[in-house]
Amino acid sequence: MITLIIAIAVACGGYSAMHFAAGVGNGWSMATGVGCFLLFQVVFGNILRKRMAKDMESVQLILVEGQKKIQTKMQRWQVRPPGSIQAAQKELADDQRGFVREALAQTEVLKKYRLWVPMIDRQMATAQMQLNWMIKDFKRVDELMPKVFLVDPTLAAMKLARLQMTGAPTAEIAKVYEKATRRLRYNQNALVAGCYSWILVKRGDVDGAFKVLTEALKKGDNETLKQNHEHLMNNRPAHFSNSGLGDAWYALHLEEPKVRMQRQRSFYR
Repeated sequence: MITLIIAIAVACGGYSAMHFAAGVGNGWSMATGVGCFLLFQVVFGNILRKRMAKDMESVQLILVEGQKKIQTKMQRWQVRPPGSIQAAQKELADDQRGFVREALAQTEVLKKYRLWVPMIDRQMATAQMQLNWMIKDFKRVDELMPKVFLVDPTLAAMKLARLQMTGAPTAEIAKVYEKATRRLRYNQNALVAGCYSWILVKRGDVDGAFKVLTEALKKGDNETLKQNHEHLMNNRPAHFSNSGLGDAWYALHLEEPKVRMQRQRSFYR
């Protein structure tokens, strides 16, 4: 809002300078005012975007460094497995919770743009919702989700997953799915369609899941969706699996990935 007010003031200044100070005609003076308005918006907008991008990079850097530490620890465990897989999983979860909370704290620096960027609150809510989702702080997720624009397939899938977790009516889930898929381009629907069809299978609506996948495959070409479509077509719902979607699927917290750690073999002479 302040940016708009300043831009209007700059435009008025440009108009006044040309019309009253320089004695230029009204038409050219108005054109100068409009030009000053647009120039200010472009220049100041670029400065804001660069500063916001830098602040968001600091958040991303925290996540990247945290993930690197976790990957290093997991690689070390491949060589020398921990005594308990459950304890190892808890340790990894604690590590993740630590660096995600650090990233959450870093997002608070975006508050300084509230007076300059009208949609900054929604951008903050989007980033914070995804971070809270990572650490399964669903109470905070539920608080933030109404402020988030579900324009991204991952965000839409999170909404579907949360509705499934809370036992929302199937009709409500269907409405969210239909709204989300209308905005998706070709081949962007794999995660959303996989999630929704999984929910329907879990709720016993195998025919509904088959129809969803049939329509989804008209708008995308994903091997996992094809396999699940074939399983349902051949009356094999027990073989339905979204594991082919990888980390994007397991990040929805509807299923836990199967963790396998190879233990070292001892060789005796």
